[in-house]
Amino acid sequence: MTSAVQYPHLHLETGKSPRLLSSPRVRVAQIVTDHLGRAWSADEIVRQYPHLTLAEVHSALAYYFDHPQAIDREIQTELRQADAAARAVRQSPLALRLAGLVHSDI
Repeated sequence: MTSAVQYPHLHLETGKSPRLLSSPRVRVAQIVTDHLGRAWSADEIVRQYPHLTLAEVHSALAYYFDHPQAIDREIQTELRQADAAARAVRQSPLALRLAGLVHSDI
């Protein structure tokens, strides 16, 4: 007999990003990004975000380690979107001048 794995601190809805029940704006992918990208332990994540509990962070990380492909895909999509948005932003004339790309007669 197999039992379904439960993640008591997460809201899991088909087609949507897994997120915390108590803080629906906090997604598993965000916690994973801090854990892998910043090399933060679960304790450090809770220190940095005191509104989270250690149990919530561990639940999010457990979900990730059970479903790494889905969360990695979500993170990669976000990174691509952020890169595209950064490229689309027109730099101000001041920023261009400071970068030495535009010369001013002033």
